[in-house]
Amino acid sequence: MAALRPLVKPRIVKKRTKKYIWHQSDRNVKIKWNWQKPRATDNRVCRRCKGQILMSSVGYGSNKKTKHMLPSGFQKFLVHNVKELEVLLMCNKSYCAEIAHNVSLKNIVSCKAIVERAAQLPSHHLSQRQAAR
Repeated sequence: MAALRPLVKPRIVKKRTKKYIWHQSDRNVKIKWNWQKPRATDNRVCRRCKGQILMSSVGYGSNKKTKHMLPSGFQKFLVHNVKELEVLLMCNKSYCAEIAHNVSLKNIVSCKAIVERAAQLPSHHLSQRQAAR
């Protein structure tokens, strides 16, 4: 069977892909990299001086239509068992199945059943090599 294509595949625009780092976290070891908004009145990042670290803001947000979209044009749907895979029958042009990472080695038989069923259904699915463990 030929690979399924998404119903619509809009161009995904990422306004910013770099992580925001905490001001002066690159200088001090005790300061973590995780973003913290500077709140001091004297802080040059807070005052948005030229050449300083950029602050995160609402304007950097992704488009609602392309948020959480994979480069293929599908959105992920996490599948734990065969029953959850059946849900994708109605919306197989917009969502693709991804086998959950916590499907254990004990349940590998169940995992193989998921992949076998997914191959029969007209839907797009990810992480097939997990079933080959």
